[in-house]
Order: sequence, then C-alpha cells, then structure tokens
Amino acid sequence: MIIPGKRTLLQKIVHCSSRVYRVSTGGFWCVTQPRKALPLVPQTRPLRIASAYVSHAAAPAAGDYGRVFKRSVDEPDQLWAEAAQGITWHKPWTKTMERKEPFSTSWFVGGELNICYNALDRHIENGQGDQIAIIYDSPVTNMKEFITYNEVLEQVSKLAGVMLSHGVKKGDCVVIYMPMIPQTMYTMLACARIGAIHSLIFGGFASKELSSRIDHTKPKLVVTSTFGIEPGRKVEYVPLLEKALEMINHQPERVLIYSRPNMGAVPLKPGRHLDWNEEVAKAKPCDAIPVHSDHPLYILYTSGTTGTPKVWWAASDLGWVVGHSYICYGPLLHGNTTVLYEGKPVGTPDAGAFFRVLSEYGVVALFTAPTAIRAIRQQDPEAVLGKQYNLTRFRTLFVAGERCDVDTLEWCKKIFKVPVLDHWWQTETGSPITASCIGLGNSLTPPPGQTGKLVPGYNVVILDDNKQPVKVKTLGNIVVKLPLPPGAFLGLWKNEELYKELYFQKFPGYYDTMDAGYMDEEGYLYVMSRVDDVINVAGHRISAGAIEEAILSHMAVADCAVVGQEDRLKGHVPLALCVLRNGIDIEEEQLLEEIVARVREDIGPVAAFRKVVFVKQIPKTRSGKIPRSALASLVNGKPYKVTANNRIYSY
Repeated sequence: MIIPGKRTLLQKIVHCSSRVYRVSTGGFWCVTQPRKALPLVPQTRPLRIASAYVSHAAAPAAGDYGRVFKRSVDEPDQLWAEAAQGITWHKPWTKTMERKEPFSTSWFVGGELNICYNALDRHIENGQGDQIAIIYDSPVTNMKEFITYNEVLEQVSKLAGVMLSHGVKKGDCVVIYMPMIPQTMYTMLACARIGAIHSLIFGGFASKELSSRIDHTKPKLVVTSTFGIEPGRKVEYVPLLEKALEMINHQPERVLIYSRPNMGAVPLKPGRHLDWNEEVAKAKPCDAIPVHSDHPLYILYTSGTTGTPKVWWAASDLGWVVGHSYICYGPLLHGNTTVLYEGKPVGTPDAGAFFRVLSEYGVVALFTAPTAIRAIRQQDPEAVLGKQYNLTRFRTLFVAGERCDVDTLEWCKKIFKVPVLDHWWQTETGSPITASCIGLGNSLTPPPGQTGKLVPGYNVVILDDNKQPVKVKTLGNIVVKLPLPPGAFLGLWKNEELYKELYFQKFPGYYDTMDAGYMDEEGYLYVMSRVDDVINVAGHRISAGAIEEAILSHMAVADCAVVGQEDRLKGHVPLALCVLRNGIDIEEEQLLEEIVARVREDIGPVAAFRKVVFVKQIPKTRSGKIPRSALASLVNGKPYKVTANNRIYSY
C-alpha cells in the first residue's frame, strides 16, 4: 500500500511516470477492510474494500533500510530499474538514468506509460473492478458515496472523451477549480488519461489569485463546479471564475461546469459554458494515451510561506501536493480504497469528525497536518467525543505539512493509541524526503521531534553557509546531493533560469531545500524551520520552530507562531503570537511569565525571549504552514502582501 511513511519503490517510480510532483488538512485516509454495517447512500450493493495494506508485523527486517538506501546512492539506476518493473509500461525505456546538466537528470529515457491506466485499467484487468476505489464522505452536505474502480473508469474515460471532443490534446493545460468531490478526481485522472496537464486550484480562491494562475498556465479548458461548501455557507464558484476571466487576456476556449445536486441552478453562458452531465452523457469513452516518462502530469503552486506562490512541474496534488500523491494517485496506483472527505477536523459537526470517519470505514491509515490535530485538541482536550468510536482497525497516523511539536505528537499517541509518524515533504519532491519507512523496517517509535530517516534516493547533507558539513546536532542548511531520485520536480514552469538560481546556485552539486535543521547520531533528521525563519539574536542563530515547540509544551497554549522583531541592540528578538486553549483561566501576566520561563528552560537565555501577544487565531496557509514572512513584516511595521497562500484558514 502506498501511504506516507511507508515509502515503496513502486510509488517512487510511479511519481516519475508522468512528471510534475502536500492532502488538505482534511486528511488522507486509506481503507482496506470491509465493514458489514457500512451505510450506502445512495447505492445498495455489497461493498468490496480494497485490501493491500501490509501489516507492521509483515515488514522486512530493519537491515533492509540500510541496504536499500545505500543502493539508492551507489547504484541508483539499477535500483530504480528494478522498482519500475512493478508498473505497466506501454513502451520500455532504453536508458534508466541520463545526466543532462550538473543539476538535471532524466529517468527512464524513451519509456512510455500512462498513470491513469496504472491507477485504474490495470486493476480492473486483474479482477478488481468491483472493489471500492473512492469513499466520498461529505458532512457539509450529508452525503456519502461508494464508487468502484469500474465506475471511476467509466466516468474518467467519458470525461476524457469530452475533453478530446473540445480540442484538448496531449500537452494542453486544464485548470481545475473545484471542491473536495469525486468529480475533481475524475477530472485529474481524465487529464492524465489523454496526456493533458492539470493545474488544480483550491476551490474558493478569490478571483484575483485565480486569475493570476489561469493567466500563467493559459489553459485550453477550465473545469469548475457550481458551488463549494464551507461550514454554514455555500461558495459560488462560477461568479468567482467569471470575474477572474475578466481580469486577464488569456481566455480558455471552454468552461466545463459540474452542477452539484440539490444546491440550485446556475445559468450557463452559451458558447463558453458546457454542462458536465450533458457532455458526459453523449461522450465516447477514451482509451489511455501513452506518454513519455518525462511528460508533465500536473502544474502545482506551492503552499509556500514567503510570498507569491511559485509553480513547479515534475513527474507525475487535491490542493497541496499530498492531495495529489496520497488522496488521488498513490492509493489508486496501489489498488487501495481512498476516503475523500469534504469537511473539517472541527465544526462538521464537532471535534469527533475524524474519529467517526476512522471508525465508520475501518480506516487503517490517516495522513493529516498537525494544525488539524491542534484544532481538535483545542476544542476537545481529552478527546471525549472521539472516545465513543471504535478504532480497532486504525494502525498508523502520519503527520506532515508543517513542523509537528512534541506536545502535539505525544497527545496523538495518547489519544489514538497507534504509532504517530512525522515526515518531511516539499512540493518540489512530490513525496517524502525523510520518513519512517515501515516497509523497510524503520522504527515505529522514533525519537520525538524528528521527521524520520532519509528516504532512499535522497542523500541529505547538512551544510553551513560556507558549504562545509556541520557536526552532528548542529543547525545548518538542509541540502540533497544530486541527482534527485525519480519523481522529483524537473523545473519551474517556463522559467528555467529561476529554477537554476533558486535551487542549485547557492550550493553547487546539491539541491537546496531552503530548510534549516540538523541530523542526530542515528541518522534522524530534525527540520526546524525555513532558512529565512532562523532568527539571528545577537549573533546566535535560533530556530523559530524550536521556540514554538517550547511554548506549545505549556498546557494553556493551543497554537503559536514565532517571528523575529527588529531590535536595536540584538538585531532581532523573538516575538510569539499565542492562541489559548478553550476554558483557560489564567492571568495573562502570570501566563507570560510561565511561557518565558519555559523557553528559557528549553532554549536558554540566549534566545532573549520576553514578548508574547495573545490572539484568537494564527494565520495559516492552506497546507497548515505559518506565513512567517508576512507576519514578520507586520510586527515590524513593514509592507506585507496577503496572498492566497497566507490568509487565515479555519480548521
């Protein structure tokens, strides 16, 4: 089973198979075992839940990790050639690995395949057509739907036919502006089926941000829905899209609109708007079209925290990259059942929502962001609502998207009673750089604060600003020795010079992750913050993430963000924005003293930490990160830009 933390060689190759490269905080869910009492809405047929999850007990010996990682460094071409045998190729490659430039590598040269075929057709041909591919659970609309592999393929192949009939061809771009519904996944897979490049944009983005992405990608087709649903309100997508199109010169040839049932009608504009249901009803199914191994699969804008988003293309997101990799492509490529959850951790209807889904569908693995867990804990500190659910089938909780403080990690272990494994991604890589590789025998109880060991293919090194390796447990720049493995991004969309400048110029021979952290004696990586999130206090480099972890260890603090405030004497001093847990009744002055004492105890007086501002909510990106650049500008009285990636999102 392809899940975060259990990094199979097959999954790594599959990401390479069609080239671009975090699941929304709603989480990634995998189901493998049938449930007799599963309610069917609206279907009434027996369920066959895909079962491909390998138990922890069946994992290979711990020594396999070291052997596989060493091979990924010493003989990467042989290792990945073996792994690539696990998927279907329409045309075999002639050369596994080819170095083009010092920073650029091509994989599986001459090979042709189709990721949609591998995600759907292949399993149906092997007799899995009646198994459940997607469980759609929408507490915001009170709908549930169970969709088999056969049914997904029927919808996807017809939708691909719709695209072809309106002139979309291999290499064309399709913008997807839709909510967390099955039709979004159908559209992604339909694009992949014909070799079109999809660019998925968070549904509900304001017109200005939407217009910039459409103008940048210049799509031939835009696919949208009539409405998205947020707790307590409907979001009308079509007016937002039309306003965005008024702002730009490039106009897509057509806009395909899916009308959500029981939500009201939206008038269509003749000549531009196409009705989803009408088009699919008359469409002819389309076979999968093979594409070259380096053919772009998707364009993805980062969930970055430092300003205007960048856009990548690489090997193979519903939102951030984890959504592409582990809601849509990963589970289906491995023949699993994935849960598509249109809701929030809290408020839909309460802090027991995640527990309900885990219990109701027999979910074995959940992937979510620490922010979602903190939101649950803030509203229900003892998980009273969650304890009413039976989680006996639940095996592993994976967290990523932002740094997970130790206090949140330990709370998860106490409440969920399963291994809780943090790991580290980047949008550019499409999959984890570090993780607990369960299938290779990595520990299920790694030390607190780490993000796992190096995933095979990622030869991570910690360097100082002079490009020299640092000592163990010394904070430095996290870089990856080239070449990057199959599946990592191959460039910035139509901006090769910026690609070279951003990622390879500062540390020649390495990919610059632009993150700061350190390695311990056992090979675990600790990612502390972005390089520009390190606060220089009187010449001492202090990680904002380390201070946040100390603050979050106080029982009264639900969430926090630390940024550097300019100081005449010390250059910068840390300032913390803190959100308190519900029901906390402590004088602010006393609480400030306790928080300062906690930081002094954990970090030391060198941090010069004395300032706390208590707020109701911390701004977060859609993937749960803190937009430090904007916050730092705000606290220092400087101009700052609020982009779609650094506004406040509710969890």
